[in-house]
Amino acid sequence: MSASPALNRELLQEYRAVKPTGVERKLGPEEVIVSKTDTKGHITYANHVFCRIAGYTTEELMGAPHSIVRHPDMPRCVFKLLWDVISAGNEIFAYVKNMARNGDHYWVFAHVTPTFNAAGEIVGYHSNRRCPDRKAVELFEGLYKALRDIENSIPDRRIGLETSFNKVLEILESKGVSYDEFIFSVTPN
Repeated sequence: MSASPALNRELLQEYRAVKPTGVERKLGPEEVIVSKTDTKGHITYANHVFCRIAGYTTEELMGAPHSIVRHPDMPRCVFKLLWDVISAGNEIFAYVKNMARNGDHYWVFAHVTPTFNAAGEIVGYHSNRRCPDRKAVELFEGLYKALRDIENSIPDRRIGLETSFNKVLEILESKGVSYDEFIFSVTPN
């Protein structure tokens, strides 16, 4: 099931016009948001929890870019890291701030994995998102603000992205940890 291109364009125009409300929606401790996308990031499956918290119907989400729930507070370098990792065939865990249809936000602890066909080729991506630890959210709010400030301080968007991405690598190197080790050092068991 896929939404029409006209519906997707309409939703994207609506998304671009929405301003963050500052109101947070929270997942229940046992709730899991599940979605699947094709290799370009267009949604091919969305569970009822995703639809409810994001404020879209299943029909509206089908075929829409997953970025339809991207919150403007998220630094672009985090998504560059995510895409670099999953397009190389690896899984990634990340703390992500998303935006619902009405501008409310919701934090998730995301686990994104590639989906392979029988020939071992990536044919899409699968993501499970759970309720994040509040202390981790506080840490990432500060880190993401610093990374966004770097991105926004440089007029050339490409150079801003590269500079903020390099800052992430510098932070990891200064701590002597990999990205995964960093994520799990702030994630309770």
